[in-house]
Amino acid sequence: MTTLPTLTETTPIAANDPTPIIASPKVKLRRRRIVIDHPDPHTGEKLLAEAIGAVDRDALHGLLGQLVKASVVARKPDQGNLSFMVSMLKSIAPKDSLEAMLSAQMVGIHVASMRCACRLACTDDVPQQESLTRALTRLARTYAAQMEALSRHRSNGTCAITVQNLSVQDGGKAVVGHFTQHANLITAQPGLADATVPA
Repeated sequence: MTTLPTLTETTPIAANDPTPIIASPKVKLRRRRIVIDHPDPHTGEKLLAEAIGAVDRDALHGLLGQLVKASVVARKPDQGNLSFMVSMLKSIAPKDSLEAMLSAQMVGIHVASMRCACRLACTDDVPQQESLTRALTRLARTYAAQMEALSRHRSNGTCAITVQNLSVQDGGKAVVGHFTQHANLITAQPGLADATVPA
């Protein structure tokens, strides 16, 4: 018989994963209030803020409030959805405010995509299927664009270009090695020699 973990316990999935698991408090809903589950409220807020990239208390509670609204099921905030969303936000590990906001949007788009996919799977009405398919496609494209934006932001806009084939004519010059391009400047890595093709 398979049992599911309760909402109060979270076990790591990848036991052989070498990256350390960051312990941060859980978020709970109590009578329309967001409660950070930690013995010391100040320390709990600080740990959670660091985990989700919030710069201060206002940013932390602002993000949590938005996640609560996005977690709604049947017009009520859902503890399971909220826990999932906060956990995913922690796993993305935003490094600054921009990453925190983008990551929260990504989590929200993912949840909306899954809701749309569920509704699509449960309907036999052809017009509704077409509408849901269009919505799901837009959500999936948005998510992909958000992932690309996060990747670009984390790499400071740099992208790697690999040249597979190079042809140098008689009398031409070529430099062999790895290059990094920033804006309009190309720099060679140190220690690489010029290669000249004899005429």
